[in-house]
Amino acid sequence: MVLGFAAAVQAVIFVATSSVALLADLIHNIGDAATALPLGVAFALRSSRAERWAGLAVVLAIFVSACVAGYAAVDRLIHPRQVDHLGALAVAGAIGYAGNWVAAKIRTRAGRALVSPALVADGNHARADAYVSLAVVGSAAALAIGIDPLDPLIGLAITLVILRITWQSWHTVRAGAESEAHELHPKPSRRTG
Repeated sequence: MVLGFAAAVQAVIFVATSSVALLADLIHNIGDAATALPLGVAFALRSSRAERWAGLAVVLAIFVSACVAGYAAVDRLIHPRQVDHLGALAVAGAIGYAGNWVAAKIRTRAGRALVSPALVADGNHARADAYVSLAVVGSAAALAIGIDPLDPLIGLAITLVILRITWQSWHTVRAGAESEAHELHPKPSRRTG
């Protein structure tokens, strides 16, 4: 809900600014807001299998958002456009930071309380995204001093960070699934002696 609100505000500001760095952050925040749905269903079902699938859905959403953001950044490098309303652009980055930071605290706390690797991964991901959103503020500053190519380059940098988060989240979700499988089917211990 927090990220959904932040993404909605960022979407309005994107229409005014046309910043590809903001677009990358916005796409990613929309994907993150959408991950609350499969996680919510998994917890409502109280099913470890559903949680595993929810974790995979989270990883897939992160990956798809990276692909879309990367495409937009490359397209903007090839076809440059003017970015307007730099003050609003900086505010959008700050809103993304705040939304992700609050979401990270909520998800991490809930994930630890529920012993949910998928939710902990989502919380860690939101915390990293808070810093990614600050790159949008950096883009506004770069544009203000006339370094226009930095906007799509920052969009590409955000894409790389999102890909790294995808990889980390995949490992967290996979480790949780392996741990659960080990608990369900422990290997017999060898007796020496």
